[in-house]
Amino acid sequence: MVLAFQILLVIISALLILLVLLHKGKGGGLSDLFGGGISSSLGGSSAAERNLDRITIGLGLVWAALIVGLGLLLKS
Repeated sequence: MVLAFQILLVIISALLILLVLLHKGKGGGLSDLFGGGISSSLGGSSAAERNLDRITIGLGLVWAALIVGLGLLLKS
C-alpha cells in the first residue's frame, strides 16, 4: 500500500509540475523589466485556462491527500 501511494505521489507531482508550467504568466516578473510584458491579453481568461486551473487545483488536493495518507501509513 505504501509503495502504491509513493508511486502515485511521484506521478501526480510530475503532472503538477507540468500543469504549473503550462499556466500563462501574470506579469510583473523579470521579463517585464526588459520589454517582455508589452503584449498583454485584452480579454479575460479563456475556457482552456479555467479548465487548466481547475485540473491543477484538483490534482493539488489529491497530492495533499496522498501526503497525509502516506504520513499516516508510515506512522503506524
